[in-house]
Amino acid sequence: MNAAPAPEPAPRASRPGPGSRPRSPGRSRRTALTALVAGVIVLALVAARVLLGTPMVPLDQALRVIGGEAIPGISFIVMENRLPTAVVALLAGIAFGLSGTIFQTLLRNPLASPDVIGVTLGASAGAVIAMSFFETDGRALFWFTLLGGVLTALLILAVAGAGRPGATGAVDNRFVLVGIGVAAALSALVSYLLTRLTLQSAGDAMHWLVGSLSTSTWDRVVVLAIALAVLLPVLALLVPRLRILQLGDETATGLGLAVPRTRIWLIMVAVILCALTVAVTGPLSFVAFLAGPIARMLAGRPSFVLSAAVGAVIVLLADIAGQNLFGSTELPAGVITGALGAPFLLWMLTRTTFSGPGR
Repeated sequence: MNAAPAPEPAPRASRPGPGSRPRSPGRSRRTALTALVAGVIVLALVAARVLLGTPMVPLDQALRVIGGEAIPGISFIVMENRLPTAVVALLAGIAFGLSGTIFQTLLRNPLASPDVIGVTLGASAGAVIAMSFFETDGRALFWFTLLGGVLTALLILAVAGAGRPGATGAVDNRFVLVGIGVAAALSALVSYLLTRLTLQSAGDAMHWLVGSLSTSTWDRVVVLAIALAVLLPVLALLVPRLRILQLGDETATGLGLAVPRTRIWLIMVAVILCALTVAVTGPLSFVAFLAGPIARMLAGRPSFVLSAAVGAVIVLLADIAGQNLFGSTELPAGVITGALGAPFLLWMLTRTTFSGPGR
């Protein structure tokens, strides 16, 4: 008697590959909706920055001026003062938000922002060196600031060994720890350099070190716009590699990714975004640190687009508050962002667990 044929095994459900994490449609919709709301808020804040102040500018007159009509007094206020300031705040917030999110995602640490690991201080030190030894300003100051940020990042990379393949966690932890040490040394250097300046120059340097949008011009708008136009496509190309890199060095190498080169490219994009913006606005404290975690809390998952929008909201809100909420006293935007960031940093340090920004 012939035995009955064995039943065929049921087909196994296909598993997603190592680089493809299934995404919930609900979370994607939540992220898209949150980004849309953030975009509307950004536009509203840009309008508020142009209209609010002393004197108030009526909306219809502002639109006429932007449309090309010349209105005595109003044209200067809108086109030469408030509108370039609003656009610089918008672009600076985007750049800081993206820079901080790159660092936090790559190093898997919510504290790994340019403010904390020394990149911002490196850019500031470059500017103060230019003021102390070369008495430069304007374009030369811009290049010294950029050079200071880049050299600081290269120093941290070299000491932390981020250019060598190895255990991801070890490299990431070393990068953060080395960055904190470098930041402490740079802070002491900046303080020493300030003592070499004349009283007036030291006052100007201190005002710049706080971070302010008061000197915003259309030339500075162009600088930030060109930087973002060049760096955003580069970042878009690197984000898929960043997702693979999050799987760990061994897995990423097995998938054909050049791990050290990818890590260095991502860090340099983040550094240039931060240093260029510091050169234009001064070091607006904690914007890069705040944007990524706030975006993650709002959307339920990391999002570069939302982080950029949150960074813009923070800078615009800080500038509007500093200009309008303290009577006759006008506070630089950096004072407001510093006041917001310090308690947020302490709150994050007291949390027992935190799932750092991922992909």
